Amino acid sequence: MDIFIVCASVIIIIFVLIMWVASTYNKIQILAIRINEAEANIDSVLRKRFDLLNKSIDVIKEHTENENVLESIVKLRSKKLSNFELDRMLYDGIKEFCKYKEQFPKLKVNETFMKIDIALGESEAEIQALRKYYNDIITDYNKMVKSFPANIVAILFKFKSKLYFDGKNMDDDIINDFKL
Repeated sequence: MDIFIVCASVIIIIFVLIMWVASTYNKIQILAIRINEAEANIDSVLRKRFDLLNKSIDVIKEHTENENVLESIVKLRSKKLSNFELDRMLYDGIKEFCKYKEQFPKLKVNETFMKIDIALGESEAEIQALRKYYNDIITDYNKMVKSFPANIVAILFKFKSKLYFDGKNMDDDIINDFKL
């Protein structure tokens, strides 16, 4: 009878442990799926911003008679970039776009240019909200991956902590500290 109780206890403990591992694994997976969804939404807005800046090139060339307009955007056409890199490059393009808007008053009265300017402003609000949502999910994910006892499951299944989408340059010290 004692062996039966010991065996039953061991089986129950193993079963509870397996259920805990499965539950923790599922929680981490759900967060990983949410991260992927957030990345897809960010990607969509970034592509929209790229398209808007791309459309503005012809309008700016027409009103400035400058052939080297938004060179940073032209260079992006042939590159395959991560969302982090694309976001940084698009900000450079938006800064250049704004310089043209300030330097050439003719552009401010062009309907197409103004529509692009408004759409870029709206996309800025979208990207800010999506970036916050993404970072909130990353915080929850990183807590799961790094905190005990969930980190045991993370180690077993090779879940790694992820970087925040903060718009910082990859050369920043904080980001490099994470890479070490």
